[in-house]
Amino acid sequence: MSIAIGAHVDQADPIAEAQARGMSHVQFFLGDPQGYKGPEFRYAGGAEGLKADAESAEIGLYVHAPYIVNVATTNNRIRIPSRKLLQQHVDAAASIGAKGLIVHGGHVNKDDDPSVGFDNWRKAVEAVDLKLPLLIENTAGGENAMTRYLDRIARVWDAIASTEQFDLVGFCLDTCHAHAGGNALETVVDDVRKITGRIDLVHCNDSRDEFDSGADRHTNLGAGKVDPDLLAAVVRDAGAPVVLETPGGPAEHTADAAWLQERIG
Repeated sequence: MSIAIGAHVDQADPIAEAQARGMSHVQFFLGDPQGYKGPEFRYAGGAEGLKADAESAEIGLYVHAPYIVNVATTNNRIRIPSRKLLQQHVDAAASIGAKGLIVHGGHVNKDDDPSVGFDNWRKAVEAVDLKLPLLIENTAGGENAMTRYLDRIARVWDAIASTEQFDLVGFCLDTCHAHAGGNALETVVDDVRKITGRIDLVHCNDSRDEFDSGADRHTNLGAGKVDPDLLAAVVRDAGAPVVLETPGGPAEHTADAAWLQERIG
């Protein structure tokens, strides 16, 4: 079974990083993943050069939005800058011809009504001009997270289903996050598909922690607490492109890709 496997890499030269791993696509940040400064292009040729060179090299590009983006929160001082930052990264990712922009589901505060967070997701999808697929990712921890638990993911999807740009919203399934978040990997692909109708990307990562730990700590495939057969089954059943967000550089990512390819057949 042939599934395209890529990796999360440094943003300075994603094309060289892909080629060093023998991979057809890569994922990276555009700027500081923990800052509100906005996207930046560290590729020597800038946005236009990166788009042209990636197309020439036939390397697919995925961009991960900053971790701090939280469009669900009731805190205006976080939600409004988050929405602005999300738009900036949509624009930046589109300018390099990216296949998708991955963003975490965010969370509400401890004493908040979660339904406000779901509606804030609706408002965000209505407000942001989506120029490429926005892939919402499941997260590992937090009782008040929007996309840790399946029922919460369903509420997000219900909220955004009425928006005009709904067809541009997809799903990124992270195996470490699902395991640590308490979602059974035996059924998670079917469970997610019943909710979203689609899985556009798989972040295939092992977990350093036990099932339902709530801890987001990735490790290399086969080195953690996730059953190897389940990792392979998720990738096989999802049938979507894969991004490895495991530790290390070209050697480690190449080894992880070979480990996975051997098991998915």
